[in-house]
Amino acid sequence: MTTADDHVLARDLAEEAGRLLLELRARGGDPDVLRKAGDRLSHEFLVAELNAQRPHDAVLSEEGIDDKARLNADRVWIVDPLDGTREFGEEGRTDWAVHVALWERDKGGLTAGAVALPAQGTVVDTANPPKAPADQPQPPGKPLKLVVSRSRAPQLVYDVANIIDAVLVPCGSAGAKVATVITGQTDAYLHAGGFYEWDTAAPVAVAVDAGFHVSRIDGSDVRYNRDNPLLPDILVCRPVIAGLLLAAIREATHAI
Repeated sequence: MTTADDHVLARDLAEEAGRLLLELRARGGDPDVLRKAGDRLSHEFLVAELNAQRPHDAVLSEEGIDDKARLNADRVWIVDPLDGTREFGEEGRTDWAVHVALWERDKGGLTAGAVALPAQGTVVDTANPPKAPADQPQPPGKPLKLVVSRSRAPQLVYDVANIIDAVLVPCGSAGAKVATVITGQTDAYLHAGGFYEWDTAAPVAVAVDAGFHVSRIDGSDVRYNRDNPLLPDILVCRPVIAGLLLAAIREATHAI
């Protein structure tokens, strides 16, 4: 069963890993060396802490070996030690994150999560759930803002933006992208280029807890702790505009 401590642990671990990453980044050095060191430092910290504080739980980390024992585990921590590694190695960029999420079998999905944005000095998490999204319709004449990948936004995003006359807002880490939706800086995050469970587990846990719409681009549920951790696509948005976006996606993909 999820306890308050699980929510707090997710938040505290994400924040502390972020602090360690800020210290590492402040030392400077070759960007590629810095990126590799950041991935390793945060991964080793998170795994060690989870093993110590939740020794009976499984861990799925981007930087670790995928132990398939997790498929039979009742509780699995899904972590991305450094989401937005590219941005982490670029001086001055703040759109990188640390993701910590908990999946539980008896709850059927994600139950706790935290996304730390260390360079922004903030964290969104289920220990202190963000304010629920406004349910007012989009004001006439005000275009929706879709947050998209800086480097690999799929054609679907451009097609949907054209259909609904939306503005595209580039951003790095998936966690940073979802955080802009949760905090109201953008209206939706749409991605169809493929990524992995650790890229979205923590952001999704927080978004769902805060009352946002989260689904695959066909409207089906997003599922975690699958045998193959590849996650092809996702939509995170305010519930009031979910129907509009899903209809535009169907039009863009010629789906019935």
